[in-house]
Amino acid sequence: MEPEVILFADGACSGNPGPGGWGFILRHPKSGKEIERSGGEAATTNNRMELLAVIEGFKALKRPTNVELVSDSMYVIRGLKEWMPRWKANGWKRKSRESSAELKNVELWQELDRLIAKHNIQFKHVKGHTGHPENERCDQLAVNETKKFRN
Repeated sequence: MEPEVILFADGACSGNPGPGGWGFILRHPKSGKEIERSGGEAATTNNRMELLAVIEGFKALKRPTNVELVSDSMYVIRGLKEWMPRWKANGWKRKSRESSAELKNVELWQELDRLIAKHNIQFKHVKGHTGHPENERCDQLAVNETKKFRN
C-alpha cells in the first residue's frame, strides 16, 4: 500500500503530569503540501499528548485515506497495532493477572478507534530525539505548546 499521506505526530509534557503539548505534520507526498497543527493542556500526561497528536492528525483527514503514521511513541504504535483489539474484546479494559483493570485514556483510545476505522494505516516507529527532521519539528511544536501553560 502506497501512502497517500504521511502523518508525523508527537507529544510532550513538562512533568508527568504537568503542562503538555502535541504537534503533528500531515504531508501529501505527491503534491508536497503539508499542514502543521499543535495544541496543549495545562495539566496532562505525556501519553495523553502522544494520543492527541495522532487524534488531531486523523481529524484533519477529510476522506478515507492510505496513511503512514510515524511516531516515536511505542505506547501509540503498540496500542494501535497490538493492544486495542484485546481492549475492545474486553469491553475497553486491560486484563491484569487478578482481574480486569481500568484502561487509562480510554476515551482517547475510543476516539482514535472511531477515527482510524475508515483508513488504511501503516505504522512506522522512529526513535525520538535522534535528528529525524519531522519528528524533531513535531516535538518542537509540542514543547512550544507546553510553554504557554508555564507562567
